[in-house]
Amino acid sequence: MSVVTVSRKFQVVIPQEIRKALGLEPGQKVQALQYLDRVEFIPIKPLKALRGFLKGIDTSVPRDRDRV
Repeated sequence: MSVVTVSRKFQVVIPQEIRKALGLEPGQKVQALQYLDRVEFIPIKPLKALRGFLKGIDTSVPRDRDRV
C-alpha cells in the first residue's frame, strides 16, 4: 500500500506502480468519486478502447411481449 501526500493545492501524485498497473498516461482523465470516507479515481477510457468489450455476450433474455 502506498501513502501519498495532499499538496497545498490539493494535488496528489499517483504512485508509479499504480500508474503502470492501470496503464495511465499523462493527460489522461480520471473520474474522482467520494465513497463513504474515501476518494476513488476511476480511469476514463477512450471510446476506441471499449470497442468490442461486449463481444460474445448472451443477448437471449426473456422479454415482455410489448417490449419486442
